[in-house]
Amino acid sequence: MRRNHSTTPRIPRVLGALLLLAAAGAVTVGAAPAAEAAVPTPLDRVVPAPDSVTPGGTPYRITRATGVRVDGSAEVRRVGAYLAGLLRPATGYPLPVTDRGTGGIRLRLARGDFGAEGYRLTSGAGGVTLTASTPAGLFHGVQTLRQLLPAAVERKTVQPGPWRIAGGTVQDRPRYAYRGAMLDVARHFFTVAQVKRYIDQLALYKFNELHLHLSDDQGWRIAVDSWPRLTTYGGSTQVGGGRGGFYTKADYREIVRYAASRHLEVVPEIDMPGHTNAALASYAQLNCDGVAPPLYTGTKVGFSSLCVPRQVTYDFVDDVIRELAALTPGRYLHIGGDEAHSTSHADYVAFMDRVQPVVARYGKTVIGWHQLTGAHPARGALAQYWGLDGTSAAEKAQVAQAARNGTDLILSPADRLYLDMKYTSATRLGTRWAGLVEVRRSYDWDPGTYLSGVPASAIRGVEAPLWSETLTKTADIEYMAFPRLAGAAELGWSPPATHDWSAYRVRLAAQAPRWDALGIRYYRSPQVPWPAR
Repeated sequence: MRRNHSTTPRIPRVLGALLLLAAAGAVTVGAAPAAEAAVPTPLDRVVPAPDSVTPGGTPYRITRATGVRVDGSAEVRRVGAYLAGLLRPATGYPLPVTDRGTGGIRLRLARGDFGAEGYRLTSGAGGVTLTASTPAGLFHGVQTLRQLLPAAVERKTVQPGPWRIAGGTVQDRPRYAYRGAMLDVARHFFTVAQVKRYIDQLALYKFNELHLHLSDDQGWRIAVDSWPRLTTYGGSTQVGGGRGGFYTKADYREIVRYAASRHLEVVPEIDMPGHTNAALASYAQLNCDGVAPPLYTGTKVGFSSLCVPRQVTYDFVDDVIRELAALTPGRYLHIGGDEAHSTSHADYVAFMDRVQPVVARYGKTVIGWHQLTGAHPARGALAQYWGLDGTSAAEKAQVAQAARNGTDLILSPADRLYLDMKYTSATRLGTRWAGLVEVRRSYDWDPGTYLSGVPASAIRGVEAPLWSETLTKTADIEYMAFPRLAGAAELGWSPPATHDWSAYRVRLAAQAPRWDALGIRYYRSPQVPWPAR
């Protein structure tokens, strides 16, 4: 049951606000950074909130003598090398990765009640030990350890320290198996380097899925050898008429490799049968009238459609899915399916009935936007819900019925988790068709109870999409993603018992110095008690 803040007396409310400011680390001008760093970050001051925390004991201090101890596994050694690479620049310490010695920071695989991605972190005077049953669990534990160190550890030059980790134990595992973020590279194209930077930011908050929206009316962004004009022509522009761009197969493999090194799986999306003008412009035979439309650089939706009756459409779909599946080691392939307003319902159902088996034939599991539930979702398919609080009861009931019939859901409600929605009417970037989405609104809901009639067991997870109609550079991505991305991470990872806005806003505020150190440009929402700069 949520606390009714409107009944809180005025004096305690003011006192509580002062305590929140103090807990968030607000400082006056002239405060000494070294003095702040000397007090270890409490074990429960991380995002996402851990499953359980038991504080106590002497903190561990990283020194020049500290090593990163790993077992003989190559996967564990890779996690250890990643950790050492994070810590070396700011500490200035060598931090050798070794399978010998005692003390220091130890990474170990062991049987236990960790699940596929959980971990245990124990810290004391003699060292820190991270234990998990999988390398992914160890990697997520590293992100917690990272947040327990002073924010200056993120800088690329030597900082004064000290580097202390509070004593105690964190026992942690995710609420949901699917914790995703989507980046739209179709409306505006982003380079491999820009995508890698976003991957690193997702890793810090324990995301495990990167959904890439690779095609739309404005651009086709992935090379397909059997249909080369998709990129050379269909990828040549973007919203506003810029020059666009695309990923070669080598580029895409590099994104997949880099994501895997951060324990994220890439989910590629080819949106169809609508949102296909870039493909229709590239190949006239994909149009029912045999006439290719011009390239499109606007932002309207719903006007394009593949020609459902033509066999060439399915030859095209088979080639695209075959080549993309071969490049993608992950489990999923997203086929879109939203806003197909120029496709009749009968044609939409017929199209999805023919395309879903193609995805299965090439070894992937279908994901589609929730309009897929109006057709015949394949066995094992996932539907991604992007409706609003105010979406019609009939549409919600359709989704709920599909969930009761075995179609699991990924929740991405647009007026909660769409990172491209404006924060306020004054926000320069973004759109507002789903409303204004401030930080509290984005965070303060429960995926397990959000859709009436949907069994909690049918919720596979959450995803925060970032559409790019108004975004052209990395700073734009970061301003719209932060701080809301952290809240999406917590919704996907943390147990419901930890979900409390008053406590969360304090932990969120404490992330600000880390974002400053990482060079992340973020929105300083007035709803959050940010530390003074």
